[in-house]
Amino acid sequence: TAAAMDMEVGIFFTFYGLTLLKKNIESKVAPHTNPAMPMKMPFGPDKFQNIEWPFPNLIMGNIPGFETVATSLMKKTFKKKGVATIEELRSICMESDVKLIGCQMTMDVFGFSKSDFIKGVDIGGAATFLSFAADADIQLFI
Repeated sequence: TAAAMDMEVGIFFTFYGLTLLKKNIESKVAPHTNPAMPMKMPFGPDKFQNIEWPFPNLIMGNIPGFETVATSLMKKTFKKKGVATIEELRSICMESDVKLIGCQMTMDVFGFSKSDFIKGVDIGGAATFLSFAADADIQLFI
């Protein structure tokens, strides 16, 4: 949104966010690792929406195949609601000259190399991003 408003934008990708810069993104919905995932799920076929699931996320996430089902349902819901995919959002960022910075330390920890990532990604540490953010009027940390 900021890039669409002609603002200069930089995004720092570290730890699990760094995988969003890989050439092939294999995103999955993992309920057992997301305690904020609602138990009343607003996705999937209409007849299953807003069902109050009686199990905690830890149990739901450990049911064989549930991660695959949850991922499929979430992707269908995003499409149905007209929400851009991660790949589409990333392409928009690149077309809008958003500065994408991959964390060097995380690359070292996970064993990634620059060739694992899409073209146009800058590599640097937190100081690289902080030098950009220090002069920014707005910073978001998610």
